[in-house]
Order: sequence, then C-alpha cells, then structure tokens
Amino acid sequence: MKHYRFTIVYEQDEDGCIIALCPALQGCYAEGETEEEARSNIREAIEAHIESRIAHGDPIYTEIHSEAISLAL
Repeated sequence: MKHYRFTIVYEQDEDGCIIALCPALQGCYAEGETEEEARSNIREAIEAHIESRIAHGDPIYTEIHSEAISLAL
C-alpha cells in the first residue's frame, strides 16, 4: 500500500458551505456544511480520484511545495 500526502485548502462560499480543494489533484474537491464534513468528504473524493487514476494507468502527481503569498492590490 502506498501512502500519499496532499495539501487541502478550505474555503467558505457565500452560502456558508465549506469547500475543500486538493490542488495537486486537478478537479478534486468536496463540500460540506461544516469543516469536519468537508474534510471527510474530501478524503473520500481523493481516494476515489486516486483509485480511478490507478485503474486507468494515469500518473498520480506528487506535491512538491506549497506556499502562501500576500498581495496588496
């Protein structure tokens, strides 16, 4: 069994829903009414995403680095 580690970004939409995004897996996101629910849902989404990539012989990209930047506009 291979172990993976991914950064997850949490955002809150205008309706208060929590969106969980996995930037390393393009298009992989989930949502929930709470951060805990979003966290659980993104774990399931990541598992399904990886299983699908393995089944199709697609590569699974590894995260090299994440960084937070600040901008003043």
